[in-house]
Amino acid sequence: MPTAAIIGGGVIGSGWATRFLLNGWDVRFFDPSADAERVLQAVIERGREAMPALSDAAPKEGSLIIADSTADAVAGAVYIQESTPERIEIKQAVFRSIQEACDADAIVASSTSGFMPTELQEGALRPEQIIVSHPYNPVYLLPLVEVVASPKVSPDLIQRASDVLESVSMKPIVLGAEVPAHVGDRLLEALWREALWLIKDGVATTGQIDDIITHSFGLRWAQKGLFETYRVAGGQAGMKHFLEQFGPCLEWPWTKLMDVPDLDDALIDRIVEQSDEQAAGRTVMQLENERDRNLVALLKALRREDAAAGAFLNEVNRRKLSD
Repeated sequence: MPTAAIIGGGVIGSGWATRFLLNGWDVRFFDPSADAERVLQAVIERGREAMPALSDAAPKEGSLIIADSTADAVAGAVYIQESTPERIEIKQAVFRSIQEACDADAIVASSTSGFMPTELQEGALRPEQIIVSHPYNPVYLLPLVEVVASPKVSPDLIQRASDVLESVSMKPIVLGAEVPAHVGDRLLEALWREALWLIKDGVATTGQIDDIITHSFGLRWAQKGLFETYRVAGGQAGMKHFLEQFGPCLEWPWTKLMDVPDLDDALIDRIVEQSDEQAAGRTVMQLENERDRNLVALLKALRREDAAAGAFLNEVNRRKLSD
């Protein structure tokens, strides 16, 4: 079996390990923190429970090795995924350690949600070997991954990375250029900023904002996205009519996107208090289990309609059954 090395744990690194392991890859995992293996095993068990519901031909599980060092984990690995804390000096040091021990033709990818490949490559032994493969949590269920490269990276390496990601049932989106925070997090940041202002100004609570998302446009986005949703909103005339009708609204002073509220103690306390009330005593593990069950149910419904992520899962399953 091919081998993937996962450097750095937490929910993202552990999610990557689960994704590769349950798609038949052998995995070597390294994270020096004392709690890393416990978190990893908990995520793997969650993945074992959730992932089979979305697969018609689940592969035999690969083997897992808890490595003693970065060098032990990456030696001979075909694909290496870094998921260390979002501090550039840490990531650059980790990449130097990885490249001192890994094969020169291995794919070295980062889960970073903010840094660009050019930043990660500074001081690297082989800058052309490093890309961004940015997933979404939970990594073992959500298929999308943003693949980002600098001009130093060859098209061949990008294609090989995409092939690897497709082999573990992910949908790689290769971005046309590198920008800070890539695409998904830039869109989420816009919504997050507006939500912080709405809470700060007393317009809505955390629970009300979440209800507005989950009971309205969140349901539309799960199967039509942003632009196709607006195309439908334009009626028979489509997107052109929508833009002509609603385009002028963009000039109105509604948004506070260019202005970030100060996350002072008062706002933090308000968000935490409202969030605690919203959770109603449920633990994080209970919330994660609810999330996974809901995602599986939604993805299965989309599979039945052969729509959006469901259409992708159907394609993956057809490919597995034909192999």
